[in-house]
Amino acid sequence: MTSRAYYADLIEHFPARSSDEILGNLARNSGFSIEASQRDAWLEQINLLRGPLEPYQGRGKVYFEYAVPRLGKRIDVVVLIDHVVFIIEFKVGEKDFTASATDQVWDYALDLKNFHETTHDKPIAPVLVATRAKDAVYSISTTQDYDLVLLPIHAAPSQLGGIFEQTLLFCDGPKIDPLQWDLGRYHPTPTIVEAAVALYSGHDVSEISRSDAGAINLSQTSETVAEIIRSSRELSRKSICFVTGVPGAGKTLVGLNIATKHIDKDSELYSVFLSGNGPLVDILREALARDEVRRIKAAGGKLKKGEALSRVKAFIQNVHHFRDDCLVNLASPPIEHVAIFDEAQRAWNLEQTAAFMLRKKQRPDFKQSEPEFLMSCLDRHSDWAVVVCLVGGGQEINTGEAGIAEWVASLNRSFREWHVHISPELNDEEYGAGHAVSDVANRANVHFEKHLHLGVSMRSFRAEHVSTLVKQILDLEADVARQTLRKVESKYPIVITRSLSRAKAWMRGRARGSERYGMVVSSQAQRLKPHAIDVRSPMDPIHWFLDGKEDIRSSYYLEDVATEFHVQGLELDWSCVVWDADFRFAPEGWQHYSFVGSRWNCIRKSDRQTYLKNAYRVLLTRARQGMVLVIPEGDLSDATRSSTYYDPTFDYLERIGFQVI
Repeated sequence: MTSRAYYADLIEHFPARSSDEILGNLARNSGFSIEASQRDAWLEQINLLRGPLEPYQGRGKVYFEYAVPRLGKRIDVVVLIDHVVFIIEFKVGEKDFTASATDQVWDYALDLKNFHETTHDKPIAPVLVATRAKDAVYSISTTQDYDLVLLPIHAAPSQLGGIFEQTLLFCDGPKIDPLQWDLGRYHPTPTIVEAAVALYSGHDVSEISRSDAGAINLSQTSETVAEIIRSSRELSRKSICFVTGVPGAGKTLVGLNIATKHIDKDSELYSVFLSGNGPLVDILREALARDEVRRIKAAGGKLKKGEALSRVKAFIQNVHHFRDDCLVNLASPPIEHVAIFDEAQRAWNLEQTAAFMLRKKQRPDFKQSEPEFLMSCLDRHSDWAVVVCLVGGGQEINTGEAGIAEWVASLNRSFREWHVHISPELNDEEYGAGHAVSDVANRANVHFEKHLHLGVSMRSFRAEHVSTLVKQILDLEADVARQTLRKVESKYPIVITRSLSRAKAWMRGRARGSERYGMVVSSQAQRLKPHAIDVRSPMDPIHWFLDGKEDIRSSYYLEDVATEFHVQGLELDWSCVVWDADFRFAPEGWQHYSFVGSRWNCIRKSDRQTYLKNAYRVLLTRARQGMVLVIPEGDLSDATRSSTYYDPTFDYLERIGFQVI
């Protein structure tokens, strides 16, 4: 079994090892040349731990540079003593305990708590050591909802021994067997940004995804798609496969995994990851570029962010830019043989595509929908090509989005020789493709493959039934929603309130470390201005999703809000959904409104009603750990914010059983 640490040893052996021997292990296992500053930092950490660990010989194990792939980082030191896991982050040469360093060690503790199999039920003590700090009063304490993770402890080096001793007295539990602890599997559920960064930096999908019995292994789905690509190449044929999944199941992760495995432009298997989701593309590119600059700097090199961005842009592209490149020469195939279309159901129908081509490209009488044109681009290859469609159910949120049925219809019209690999779930009404699928089901080159469906949401590692609960709420299935809520609420808190200030306080109180939280609203929520929420006010998704607590543009500040267009395909740890009068509960069904001029107008077109319902589906499935729903009080003096617009929605949610704060 490969060790996740650069150096690990039983505590009774640690004092006997020379510093040079330990340094040699650390340097050898790191795999890169060690800067003098890193060597000196390791040496200081070794020497600072020798004394404090002396009393605990025979009672545990010590690990240096312990890997946490989800975060793309390594914990300075993990120490197992008796029944407690100590997570120690050293800030060598520092005398202050910064907020970012405190969040860092807290993040490490939470990562092992949530995703390391043999740490779930162990007390965890995150300790931040500033090596030049003076002795001060420290506190060993817990949050109100104690889940075995202590609050971060700030320590001067001379206080480590006392912290070990007092923490062991403070916490209860059975003694940890280091051998069994080492065997614990690490199965994280990363955010899509974390996953993209990890894959781009060389990790395999199996390292950053869970594989418990309740989830179909992402590796299995990735391998199924990879096998379709291999066989298409070997047999010189063209194939399309449809990967389905509930919100947050990992469809995008499957696509990114394929793209990062075939990132070499000189390879015949070169792949491109395409998305029409502009914010997602921009955020992923920026995150990958920032991380590559950070990694190269940490290894002693230099790289400008602009250079890093240009590399990233080659394999994560906006689908519309890919389409435009293919318009330049209608006979020339793209460089890629494999094109992965994220959120394929959002591709444009014929009407929307033709209008765009006339208006923006001066191409009258354009006769292809976006799915049909994109497939025709890959069809230009004389030998083989593969299109991978990643499909979310009930995710169409904008005018002109064709849904997945148009992809299948295009196959039937124009690409009947292509081999089609379909998830059986594509027949579900949620995907809106049942009739189209039945039209092709009996063809010899159509294959139904169960591993092309991801049935369990991994967005919430706390409760996998959240997407089901949201569907039941939106489908007005109050009785079954009440039952599902009982399964969810102990691990995934959902509360409702009439007060935005209480909602903000609740979120801030729940989030730990750098867990990201933010406010999300419908793009039609135009009467939240009295609550200082203006959906038309510009916000930058890159800063909102990626920047830290110190940046006023980040989600943490709870000033800027994101809409369904900003957050689709992305996630937060904790979300505050502010529910406006655009989507109102009524006994006979949801009522749909848009605000025009100075009043609400009823939306009567069924497709626009579907977009609005799907917008709330997106908003209600963004949070990984919990959410608060704010249904504001009405205002008697404001006809556009009548209490009759809001109260029935709040009452409906309260009847389902959501806790009111």
